[in-house]
Amino acid sequence: MWNMTAPQKTHRLRLILLCALSVLALCPLWLANPRSAKALAEKTPTLSTVEQLQEDLKNAPCRSSERLKAAQAIFTKMGATPDSMTIENPGGIKNLVIKQNGKPDEIIVVGAHYDKTIQGCGAIDNWTGIVTIAHVFRTLKETNPNKTILFIAFGDEEEGMLGSKAMVGKFRKEDLGHYCAMINIDSLGMTEPHVATNMSTKQMQAIASEVGKSIGIPVTESPINGGDSDSSSFSDRKIPALTIDGLTRDWSKVLHTANDQTSRIDPKLVYQGYKLTLAVIDKIDKSECSAFR
Repeated sequence: MWNMTAPQKTHRLRLILLCALSVLALCPLWLANPRSAKALAEKTPTLSTVEQLQEDLKNAPCRSSERLKAAQAIFTKMGATPDSMTIENPGGIKNLVIKQNGKPDEIIVVGAHYDKTIQGCGAIDNWTGIVTIAHVFRTLKETNPNKTILFIAFGDEEEGMLGSKAMVGKFRKEDLGHYCAMINIDSLGMTEPHVATNMSTKQMQAIASEVGKSIGIPVTESPINGGDSDSSSFSDRKIPALTIDGLTRDWSKVLHTANDQTSRIDPKLVYQGYKLTLAVIDKIDKSECSAFR
């Protein structure tokens, strides 16, 4: 064994002390501040780009038989795991549900229908909605929301909102208060985001307008005459609901016709709808569940 001299022992002690001080200096701040620990543990949300949305928009499946599988595929691409995705089959209608856990008794529903009419490719109506909510999921999946968020791709909206009606029909009356709000995305990409007032409750209309101004996205409001969507299934049961679309006045010349093709979609306008949806969800998630009734 090597016997150290007194100066050598002193030098070694100094080295040990310096090493110990260095470790303490590098210790994470969360040891002293639990809030810092939580902040550092949370990952920064990843915003999608216009180009990423465009890539998924151009892959709109034109066959009705392919729509549900395509919706599953895009959510998988966005990071949904098999255990987070379920296909619910209320009344024989298939709804794809992806759950992000928060408070179990406070729920936000973010929905879009995946089905299409016989004519056209269903690119605007409503592959734009599916792509949008899938990218919203991608952005939020690494965050820790206060409320549980259900992302739902509804079936058979074009047959009379059958998927959403079947879903809300299963809600018990005493549980309705747990559903804070429903945000429905239907047919983006023809113009800037627009709130369909005949499919949206008053408080939710006001939130969309307020949030749009705060992020620099002008939001117009008007009824879509002759149109309806899945948000109405929720508002019919007194759940605050909102439909965001991107339709021009001549929408009826495109939707439900052979003209509903990917070439008609402006990805930059879909991106505005994506950003608006994120901002509305954030507003609801930070508010009391009953704030919008």
